[in-house]
Amino acid sequence: MRILLIEDDREAASYLVKSLKEAGHVAEHADDGEEGYEMALDGGYDVLVIDRMLPTKDGINIITDLRHNGDQTPVLILSALGQVDDRVAGLRAGSDDYLPKPYAFSELLARIEVLNRRRISGESETAYKVGDLELDRLAHAVKRNGDDIILQPREYRLLEYLMKNAGQVVTRTMLLENVWDYHFDPQTNVIDVHISRLRAKIDKDYDEQLLQTVRGTGYILKSESE
Repeated sequence: MRILLIEDDREAASYLVKSLKEAGHVAEHADDGEEGYEMALDGGYDVLVIDRMLPTKDGINIITDLRHNGDQTPVLILSALGQVDDRVAGLRAGSDDYLPKPYAFSELLARIEVLNRRRISGESETAYKVGDLELDRLAHAVKRNGDDIILQPREYRLLEYLMKNAGQVVTRTMLLENVWDYHFDPQTNVIDVHISRLRAKIDKDYDEQLLQTVRGTGYILKSESE
């Protein structure tokens, strides 16, 4: 599991990152709200653990802005603000769980694992549809306007990821980590090559262009009719 911790108490964050890594997870840390927000947008994390009181951008604003941008990554608020009104405000802002400080690491880990299970179960769709483009995961088939689209395995996986995140900007880093499963220079042209091939197959012969480039950021798959 890949976890992002946004916490300005460096001593507490160091302990938590170390404990998460010892539990077998990949844990990354931001001690500033704005930095954490940008990392959350770019990183493709499985779960976000966010403190409420942060410099530059507080936790509630981070969650609100993430949800506004279509990011549905599960969020656990970890905060010293533990009154009922505080917890209600966090949940209404879009967090999935709220754990007041002080906390037991075993409980925190269990809550993170529950959020991740929910995320995985939410990815159990067998088909995706964007405009007249359809992907059937069971049949491993792609159609546009009823026409069969033949894709190579990497092109199929790329399209599947884009369709799963339809309407959201997908960064180059997210594609490298989720489609290619490894990290290397995000400036490499391997993404451009595959995007170009995919676009030629799903967009070239159709009136509406679904796969769009967001200059300086990444790509988005969307239909203006939706």
